[in-house]
Formats: sequence, structure tokens, C-alpha cells
Amino acid sequence: MWKPRLIMNDHSFNLSAFLQEQKALVNTGLEKILGQFDSDRELVQAMTHSLMAGGKRLRPVLAIASARACGGNFLFAVPAACALEMIHTYSLIHDDLPAMDDDDLRRGFPTCHKKFGEATAVLAGDALLTHAFYILSCPHTLFDHVPKPENLLELIAIISEAAGVNGMVEGQVLDMQSDCKNTEQGNKSFLLDHLIHIHALKTGRMICASVAAGAVSVDAPDDFKQHLAGYAANVGLAFQVMDDILNVQGDPKKMGKAAGSDAVKNKLTFPAIMGVKGSIAYAKKLTNEALKALEIFDGNADSLRAIAGYVINRDR
Repeated sequence: MWKPRLIMNDHSFNLSAFLQEQKALVNTGLEKILGQFDSDRELVQAMTHSLMAGGKRLRPVLAIASARACGGNFLFAVPAACALEMIHTYSLIHDDLPAMDDDDLRRGFPTCHKKFGEATAVLAGDALLTHAFYILSCPHTLFDHVPKPENLLELIAIISEAAGVNGMVEGQVLDMQSDCKNTEQGNKSFLLDHLIHIHALKTGRMICASVAAGAVSVDAPDDFKQHLAGYAANVGLAFQVMDDILNVQGDPKKMGKAAGSDAVKNKLTFPAIMGVKGSIAYAKKLTNEALKALEIFDGNADSLRAIAGYVINRDR
């Protein structure tokens, strides 16, 4: 019978310290992965430039927090956490390309194609995506704590589906096709449903996969996975709503990228449909739903609760 290892419920949970500790853990794993390659190679330099440029590391931290919520040894989630960040970084490199969002800055640094050229940037993204699945299939080459073989296979299935043609990539295609000019202007309900569908794929699927990955890595029971799925779906959408709000009123110095670009490009966003105040209210509603999904968990899930609060209050 499943008996979770309990962590005392401390209502003064220090999210800042938790995030720093988990980011350091993930960064150590990523450095091990990159350390397998000759750093003089331009491809490796481009991969390193984007992968180690900082960032929130939200997806890997969610995987680790999910494993903790299930009462398991969170170190078993680190291989999947590193793979998730590699896949996320690949998506950012490609999103920034002139053919897509055409951005010059990412995480406060020149985007990969600005520093290394478009061809190398494309290939650096390809390399990160491909090698992420090598890490998922052979984590024992670098990590001491490795999920069971059957759990590794499940992780590969969950993450590849979330990243692919029925997930993040399709969401990116729909996002590129949608703007305020060519979408039905008069029907706000239709616009909102369409936008939610886009971001459930583009952003939400990988956040859901991250939370699921933590639970699978520690072999958690199905009822835990189901409640965590509800949490992840709401947090993932709230994260995107806040992204859209920050693009309107965020500080570029804090965000490490330009603000106002969505309006310039006439992109379909939550503030464009609901206004900033309406978008903030919607993000709060989603966050409350996420917290409700965690009611079956004890203090093990305090990190997930705190992350939900961070998503709604972040400034970058």
C-alpha cells in the first residue's frame, strides 16, 4: 500500500529558497549533460548559450515539486526535470526565430539566432530536443537516482506527446495563425475559447507533462496523478494569462525581453479580449481552481501551492 513520506506542513513555506535550491539542482544536472560534449563546438556553444542563460526553470521545478507532493524521493524526478528544460529551451530558440516571433532578446541575452545565426539556432534547438529523449531513455549514464524502466517509458510517452503534433507544436502553429485581424472579431466568447485552446496546447501541455513527470518518476498512485492533472491544467493557463498581462504592463528590465510586442504584432491575447483587469481576475480564478485540486494533499504539496501563488504574482 502506498505510504507517502510526510513533510511537515509549514505555512511559512519559503518559496524563494525552494526555487533557488531546485534551480541549482537542475542546473547541476544540465551542466553534467552539456559536459559530455566538446565545448569548442559551435553547436554546443549555441546549446549552452540558450540552456544556461538562466530563466525561471518553472517546468523542471514543477516536476520536482510534484514528486515531493506525492511523498516520493524527488531526486528520481531530476532526469525528467532536465529533459523538460532542454525541450522548453528548444521551443524558445525556435519561437524567437524571424519566421516565428522574431525576437532579439531572451532571458536578458541575445537570442540564439542573433548570436550564432539562424541555421545554427535551428540546429541547436533540434539538438536539445533530440538529446532530451536520450536522457530520458538512458538517465543512468549521468544520474544516481533513476525511475523504474517502465516509468521511463511512460515519461517518454507523456513528454513526447505533450511536445509534439497534438501538443506544444500544434499550439505554436495555431498561435501563428491567429491574430486580431483574421479571427472573428465580434464574438468574444468564440475568441476566448479559441485562445484557451491555443494555450492549452502551446503552454499548458508541457506544464501538465512536467507535473505528471514528477508523479510518474516516483511511481505515484493514479488518484494522486488525477488531482495533479487538474492543478497543472489551471496553473498552465494562469501562467499564459500572466504572460500576456506582463507583455502589456511588465518591466522589460525584469523580464529580460521586450514588452508591448503582442500589440505591435496584433496578436490575439487575453488582455486583447478581456482587458487587463478582466485577465487578472481570470488568472486569479484559475489559480483558485488549481489550489482546490491540491486539497487531498498534505504539507507535501506546499511547494506546489506556493508555485501557484508565484505564477499569479510574478513580474517576469
